[in-house]
Formats: sequence, structure tokens, C-alpha cells
Amino acid sequence: VSGKLLGENLHLIVNHWPSRRGGEKKSAPKRIAAADLGRSIIDSLLAADPEAKIMLMGDLNDDPVDVSIKKHLKTVGEKEKIKSALLFNPMESLYKKGVGSLAYRDSWNLFDQIIISTSLIKEQQHAFRYYTAKVFNKNFIMQQDGQYKGYPFRTFVGNTFQGGYSDHFPVYMFLVKEK
Repeated sequence: VSGKLLGENLHLIVNHWPSRRGGEKKSAPKRIAAADLGRSIIDSLLAADPEAKIMLMGDLNDDPVDVSIKKHLKTVGEKEKIKSALLFNPMESLYKKGVGSLAYRDSWNLFDQIIISTSLIKEQQHAFRYYTAKVFNKNFIMQQDGQYKGYPFRTFVGNTFQGGYSDHFPVYMFLVKEK
């Protein structure tokens, strides 16, 4: 989706990449293909406008350090290391600190990500820029007891309604703009 946010052009690419069902390695080519398609869309937008403000986001079913994200989307996790052809992934630093958006077999993953073009990290007067990204993991959306205490409070487990929210915690980003 491309449009204007308070008068500023912004491009949003919302994704839900193929799952890891059948095994991470066996299913990896499908996520790599999704990453290549996302990168192709981003490259087209940047060819038309090198200063395009782009956000690619969604459940990518891979972590920020996986090959689909790092090599195929061409991301970096540190603003200081970014070049114009690369994308900034603020979720990478969260992941390296152990923050996750979902847990599987007592291991946290950060599959839910928001990745941005370099123009969103530049300090430009009167323009939106990246401030911070977070995982929304408040107590009220966590499982409160049992084996999965601290995991996201699911809506369903199998066919049984639990009354929760999701099997993933949401992620969000703050953009700031000078008046």
C-alpha cells in the first residue's frame, strides 16, 4: 500500500511468509522466495524514488538473523552500518537481547518484524523518522499459569477456545516528526 501519512509519502508492505511446517530447513526456500519478492518490490520503489520511505512488516516466520532476512532482504541491525541499498531492521537488536514475539518449545523467536528503508532513519527537518521499535508483551496478553506461563495467551489451542489474543505478541514502531 502506498499513500500519504500527514502529507508524507509512505509505502507499507505487509507480509505473512510461509510457515516452518515440515521443518525449518525444508521450508526455508519458500521464505527465501518471499524475501526475494519483497526485496524486488522495495528495489522497484527505490528505483522510482531513492528517498522512498518504506516499511516491510509482518509475520516473516524467520528471525532477524536468518538468511532470508539478512542476505535476501539485505538488512542490517545497526543504524551506523547502513548503506543506501540496505534496510534497517530494528528488531535485530531486540532479538539479540532475547526478546521474542512467540515461543516454541521454550525457545523465543522474533518472527514478527518491521523493517525500514534508510530514508526513515535520516534526520530530516519536518519529516517522519524512526524512533524505536518494541514488542508488546504486557501481562494481560500472557498466559498466566501452567506449562506455558509467560507465553502469548492464545485464542485457541487446537479446537478449544481459550479466550486469549494470539499465539504471537504484536510488534510496533514509533515514528517521530518535528513540528
